[in-house]
Amino acid sequence: MPLAVAKLDGKTKMVATKILGSPQGTAPFYRIAEVYFPSMQALELCAASEGGKEALAHAVKISTGGTPICLVAEEETFTFTKTVSA
Repeated sequence: MPLAVAKLDGKTKMVATKILGSPQGTAPFYRIAEVYFPSMQALELCAASEGGKEALAHAVKISTGGTPICLVAEEETFTFTKTVSA
């Protein structure tokens, strides 16, 4: 994550998640890294930059469970508030 923080220009947010377990047994992933960009254009510019290429190459280098899987997704957020029943 430190390299991604330093090298991924244009990002607006990063979330690093460590997988603790799965009801189905051993989870197929150990870590999930989410990197947010304000637009597809910003993501594409970052991925094509020297810093983006360096960060992606580093992810491949340090991955012990096979080649990292990169997904491009669009987030949809739902926010809930606690309601009190009478």
